[in-house]
Amino acid sequence: MGLDWRLGRSVVRSIKLTGYFVRFGGELLITRPQTRQARAAWLHRFCSTALRGLGLELTLEGRFPARGALIANHLSYIDIVVFAALSPCVFCSKAEIEQWPVIGWMTTMAGTVYVDRGRGGSALKAKSSIQAAADAGLPVVFFPEGTTTNGRELLPFHSGLLAQAMAVDEPVTAAYLRYSLDEENGPDVSVEDDVCYWGDTPMWPHVFRFLGLKGAHATVRFADGPIKFSSDVLHRKVAAVEARDAVLALSEGLRELAEAR
Repeated sequence: MGLDWRLGRSVVRSIKLTGYFVRFGGELLITRPQTRQARAAWLHRFCSTALRGLGLELTLEGRFPARGALIANHLSYIDIVVFAALSPCVFCSKAEIEQWPVIGWMTTMAGTVYVDRGRGGSALKAKSSIQAAADAGLPVVFFPEGTTTNGRELLPFHSGLLAQAMAVDEPVTAAYLRYSLDEENGPDVSVEDDVCYWGDTPMWPHVFRFLGLKGAHATVRFADGPIKFSSDVLHRKVAAVEARDAVLALSEGLRELAEAR
């Protein structure tokens, strides 16, 4: 019976999600927003609506920063939906997403900054985009781990984007995201494999499984203020370690709360 209910939820929510893509994609196609603010506002509306339709509950601790860079751990494609639902913002993302069918077009139109590691000019492009977002009064969100994980550990942080944010003299604020399942979904279901998206897992079957879950919950904790780095952008490797420590400190607090529940 549990499997039947999960399958039913997956089908119903898949239909709803398709409807959101048609509705908001059509809006994007017609209006073609020209400013960063308008594009970020569109993404915020889209993700806020999708979050409710996905059945994902959200707990927020602290405030989304008004400007500068926001860095966080990276667990799933759902992370983007969560952060964009909280506030209009701009994302920095790996370049291959730009080539994804439908989603690539929508993320491009939403103002996403694509970073192709190892390619000349990518860092300068990221720097100018971060500066442009700051001038527009929008925070920039990126995930310094560079890839998703199952949440068991926090990977070392890449320093490239972090250095570009520091180079434009913008504050960098840490956040930590944690997922949980507040209801029983069966012995074959886990947060690590059915909510987190990592490794070589095929994306669309994972999305379908996730849509069938009940009681999915995301908790986001923001730091009280920007990270106070001990040195400048010339020591970006040190800054990357300090940024990771700031995110890790937030994770410890969430773990204690989870164990107390």
